[in-house]
Amino acid sequence: MELTLQEKVGTYSVFTQVAETEHEQVIFCSDNATGLKAIIAIHNTTLGAAAGGTRMWSYANEADALNDVLRLSRGMTFKNSIAGLNLGGGKAVIIGDARKDKSEAMMRRFGKFVDSLAGKYITAEDVGITTKDIEYMAMHTKHVAGKPEYMGGSGDPSPVTAYGVYMGMKASIKKVYGNDSLENKKIALQGIGNVGKNLLERLVKDGAKVYVSDFYEDKLQEIAKQYPSITVIGLNEIYDLDIDIYAPCALGATINDDTLSRLKCNIIAGGANNQLANEKIHGDLCRDKGILYAPDFLINGGGIINVYYEILDNYNRERALRHCENIYDNTLKIYDLAKQDGSNTQEAAIKMAKERIDMAAKLNAKK
Repeated sequence: MELTLQEKVGTYSVFTQVAETEHEQVIFCSDNATGLKAIIAIHNTTLGAAAGGTRMWSYANEADALNDVLRLSRGMTFKNSIAGLNLGGGKAVIIGDARKDKSEAMMRRFGKFVDSLAGKYITAEDVGITTKDIEYMAMHTKHVAGKPEYMGGSGDPSPVTAYGVYMGMKASIKKVYGNDSLENKKIALQGIGNVGKNLLERLVKDGAKVYVSDFYEDKLQEIAKQYPSITVIGLNEIYDLDIDIYAPCALGATINDDTLSRLKCNIIAGGANNQLANEKIHGDLCRDKGILYAPDFLINGGGIINVYYEILDNYNRERALRHCENIYDNTLKIYDLAKQDGSNTQEAAIKMAKERIDMAAKLNAKK
């Protein structure tokens, strides 16, 4: 059986991992004074500067952090390409508990590390990072997006990310049921961070029957009071529900051997990155089980679409939302392409993304 990237981390050297995932550059950042330990991964800059958010998470070890940033940055290359953005793929992770370890000094020091790359990498929000953190980073670098609106930025990108996931969900529902109404559809929403909460609001408004789980109990209690119609379930119970859509909106790799043996759904469509533990194995398993998988980097591209217009210094929220509506048609195109090729939907989406990157590489070579 083919090794997953996570398994390779424990087997191969860092340089072998970087070569196999075709990364251009990986930067390790350390600052004893602030406790900062971070990794910036630049995957591909064919389409432009590498862009992707910074994530802060309590990784079990440094190998897990490296695995995550390599997978996330590679996903950003495909996400930016398939969204039609002139941006390459990059990502950063900060090792630590965002609730306990984060400080102004740490965020400002990280901003200096980003600035040292002279624009090759542009960062923004991800899990554990807020617009306030971006404001601190912006004190030391201009290569940051998702700044607060009072600084002239685009603000929190989560509502736009959620809108893109919503578009992908509706396209998937149309493919399976013949119309795109979410009314009375049973949806298991895993994770109610910023994206999950915004997505939940749309689902409840559309009359969906929503089951919600999250790592943090206080979040669940708060959201249950706000939306009495939802059903709160345990972290592990979510995989055993009889539902229409499983929507992972927290961390990745929740689609794996164990969960696929338990999931009873027709569609997987959520906001999390790298949902498939192994793109080939679990992408094929979804197809073979008759589960329609909406490629994560396709439908969760709303956040980077949102900050893209800020990067262009021409931000308009309405314009970003309209751009996100392309996700609906692209999702249907991917399903048709996968059916024609006999591939899984993840492979079909990567193929579409790579075609645009290859086109740009040929044009660049002619300069």
